[in-house]
Amino acid sequence: MPVGQRVGVIADIPATELTDEDRRFIAQPELSGLIFFARNYQSPQQLAKLCADIRAERPDLLLCVDQEGGRVQRFREGYTRLPPMLTLEAIFHQDEARAIGLAREQGWLMAWEVRRQGVHLSFAPVLDIERDISRVIGDRAFGHSAEVVITLASAFVEGMSEAGMAAVGKHFPGHGAVEADSHKDLPVDERSEQALDYDLRPFAELMDRRLLAGIMPAHVVYPAVDAEHTAGFSRRWLQDILRQQLQYNGVIFSDDLTMAGAASVGSYAQRAQAAMDAGADALVVCNNTDGAQQVIDQVRLQCQQGWQHLDLQYLQGSMEQLDSDESERRAQSVRRVLETL
Repeated sequence: MPVGQRVGVIADIPATELTDEDRRFIAQPELSGLIFFARNYQSPQQLAKLCADIRAERPDLLLCVDQEGGRVQRFREGYTRLPPMLTLEAIFHQDEARAIGLAREQGWLMAWEVRRQGVHLSFAPVLDIERDISRVIGDRAFGHSAEVVITLASAFVEGMSEAGMAAVGKHFPGHGAVEADSHKDLPVDERSEQALDYDLRPFAELMDRRLLAGIMPAHVVYPAVDAEHTAGFSRRWLQDILRQQLQYNGVIFSDDLTMAGAASVGSYAQRAQAAMDAGADALVVCNNTDGAQQVIDQVRLQCQQGWQHLDLQYLQGSMEQLDSDESERRAQSVRRVLETL
């Protein structure tokens, strides 16, 4: 769906249950979703109750998590420990069909386990190409070539879709060729535009296949395209390339506005405004309650001046038939296979 002049905030809460303060916080209409972290999780039962309590207050909120597998898996105890995606590349080079099947089943299992407790979306897949350079990407990537990433990530997304989960590709246009971690630094990718086009291929291909409901741009500067802004704050990247050249009309989620790669823009209000001006639709801000409120206040100001609230409820998907016997049997089968990897 075309988003246009709509904007919302995705923030977080501090603990495993809602407090009265949390209820006041999530009642703000500028909030479009919540993202969970390990601190929000004790058990599947506790998570299900937390999601139900949030839905009772705000049924429209999109409930999100980073549950990629490997190093990035917020829910652990009571969930399958998914291997890092790069594990699939070695299998791919030995048995392509088996690797594709495993990617699809991993995508389905990840999404099914998350959604059956009431969480709608995991920010996945990682579409960065691994180049043995980036400390933050590494084994989160599906492979060392665009072809492998496209093939395995597409299968992973198809599995997610079978469980009713939408996909968000990250970190556009590619974070794999910079050593610095944008959580802690401001990375700069000095490569040519031609080299950047190669890293862009997984994003473009999955968009062409209509597999991505969302895109998350990187807090990385690419001087060959825009020397002044990270991709997440760049109209050149988000408007000229993503929206116009690639004809993408899904949601653009900012990467976390608390990250060091975003801090160079200024205050939280300035970061929010810069992301909006560039074309971001959903502003993600984590682990800083005061910062999140400043972002919400800035969005409120824009909505008073004509912008509309971003409703992400359509990305929740159907939560029916997640507890069927057939799904449970499939999950057990996938878990047995993953234990052998």
